Amino acid sequence: MRYPVFSFFSGSGFLDLGFENNGFDVVYVNEIHEPFMKSYKHSRRMLNKDEPRFGYHQGDITHLLEQEQLRSFINEIKEESSIFGFIGGPPCPDFSVGGKNKGREGENGKLSGTYIDLICLHKPSFFLFENVKGLWRTKRHREFYEEMKDILHRNGYVTTERLINSLEYGAPQHRERIILLGFRRELIKQIGYHVDDTINTFSEQDFPWMKYVKYSMDKVRSIPWPITNKFEQDSTYPIPIGIEEELTVEHWFQKNKVQTHPNAKQYFTPRAGLAKFLVIEEGDDSKKSYKRLHRWRYSPTAAYGNNEVHLHPYKARRISVAEALAIQSLPRDFEIPKDISLTDAFKTVGNGVPYLASLGIAGSIYYFLGGDWKK
Repeated sequence: MRYPVFSFFSGSGFLDLGFENNGFDVVYVNEIHEPFMKSYKHSRRMLNKDEPRFGYHQGDITHLLEQEQLRSFINEIKEESSIFGFIGGPPCPDFSVGGKNKGREGENGKLSGTYIDLICLHKPSFFLFENVKGLWRTKRHREFYEEMKDILHRNGYVTTERLINSLEYGAPQHRERIILLGFRRELIKQIGYHVDDTINTFSEQDFPWMKYVKYSMDKVRSIPWPITNKFEQDSTYPIPIGIEEELTVEHWFQKNKVQTHPNAKQYFTPRAGLAKFLVIEEGDDSKKSYKRLHRWRYSPTAAYGNNEVHLHPYKARRISVAEALAIQSLPRDFEIPKDISLTDAFKTVGNGVPYLASLGIAGSIYYFLGGDWKK
């Protein structure tokens, strides 16, 4: 059984790919930014995946609230399948401490509310909402988050949430994100779960969040990761004893063959500042900008644009698009088109949900929908 899903704020499709490779069919794709949509289409062709059943739709999600075409697509799916979903991660700068931090009043912040409105209007069987931890942990943003949940509860959804870290799923990146899932109350009963009508939320223990988690954060924190080493261009040295190789930058660089990857030559070259590239130690990520990755450690959060400059561990340059894709745990064959700007390429990579995290979350939802969890 494969469940159809409608994708919003799709970017280049990292989240969608995880769902498609773990029991779901993406039947509809919506993205406003043309270069991101171009990248989404290109990557699907390179991965030999069919186009979504209802195609690609470029435009503002706000306009979908009154669009009859989307309604007709959803009605068609409802006639064929009793279970379908919405997935999406609204743009997050307005909730990010390092971003605009305008909250619900920001242009991007408003899109979170619009996505909730769209869910309540069309009532998918389940939904996924992904965003930065600032929406969950910052007091004034948390109020907005709880208001959105209350709206969902009043519209027939039972929700569960978790602050995930991509490291838990095997991606080589310290990236925390809040994942909010919702399921129609009637669906929960249909698949055999016992939920009191007064209950609006599942706890973390009542949903199989941990089924596809590979590493606990306690385990990750206990590993004797190397701190810094003197930068030496094109140097080599063996993996330290006692670390998890799968969670290291170098493991993924080798696994994805980043030196021969189609996006290998795409990286920003500085007009000035090369001298700075030569003196920052390998593994020194203590500053806001000019963070040098360590080959035998995981990366900080993937944010490769604006002032966030990630340097290659043992080369005097910034990391390439190919290396950024590896840090996002994408399959080796995933590539970004070369005819979009470098800024757009790095932005779409940095915005995406790490593939292995998406794959794991999709697996937990699929397992839950199968009705075998805590009957």
